[in-house]
Amino acid sequence: MKRRGASQHWQGWLFMAPALVFVGVFVMIPLGQLLQTSLTDKSLLGGGKFIGFANYWRIWNDAGFWRALAFTAKYTIVLTPILMGLGFALALLTFENKPLKRLTRTIVFLPVVIGLSSSSLLWFWLLDEQVGLLNKLLVDLRVINQPIVWFVSADLAFWAVVISITWKVVGFGMVLFVSGIQSINPDILEAAVMDGAGYWGRVRLIILPLTRRVLLLTTLVSAIGSMLAFDQFYIMTAGRGVRPSPPCTGSTRTRSSHSNSAMARRCRSS
Repeated sequence: MKRRGASQHWQGWLFMAPALVFVGVFVMIPLGQLLQTSLTDKSLLGGGKFIGFANYWRIWNDAGFWRALAFTAKYTIVLTPILMGLGFALALLTFENKPLKRLTRTIVFLPVVIGLSSSSLLWFWLLDEQVGLLNKLLVDLRVINQPIVWFVSADLAFWAVVISITWKVVGFGMVLFVSGIQSINPDILEAAVMDGAGYWGRVRLIILPLTRRVLLLTTLVSAIGSMLAFDQFYIMTAGRGVRPSPPCTGSTRTRSSHSNSAMARRCRSS
């Protein structure tokens, strides 16, 4: 029995070995190099003298960094509930394995496979006040009287980015919620119907409690993705007079202007 237990133990480590090697080579080693570099004054031109926590102290005393951090917190607080609510609503509408609903899931999920840079550029042109299709559609439907200049102010630019990211990633949350709902035993839902539970009663008392782990996972993934925002803001707003700036954008701008990569690399890899 002991030999069998030891054999199963080593088999487990054997199956885990490829993943452990991958994480070690592509995550842990770069993370160690990153922490080492952040403690030096290494620039794009070379060097690398040890300066301790000077880079972190400079960030701590940088008012621009704290403004950027507050902006990112606002972006995360606004975007995460939108992604969660829409993702869950779409999952409720499409979780049944019927041809039309499977097709709807596929269409909603398609933007997820598009690169973030490509989707940001796409929405920049869709929202353009002169040639953007969205403005033209809203004007033709008489929803607005004249095109909206989305990138004329920070508030409008903020909502432009929120719209583009919602379109881009809401399908991912939908798929996670669909998998959670489909894992519920159909007998439980049928029993609730026989007991007289209405649709919203089943959602509130059965579906939501039984998908709480998926809800937590989706919330964490959405919040982490929002905190790491960079590409969408840089592509859609940088260089056009309006710059809502997350911390990574500000650090990258600092690196470009001062040839100092320590803080920027720390941010981009976190």
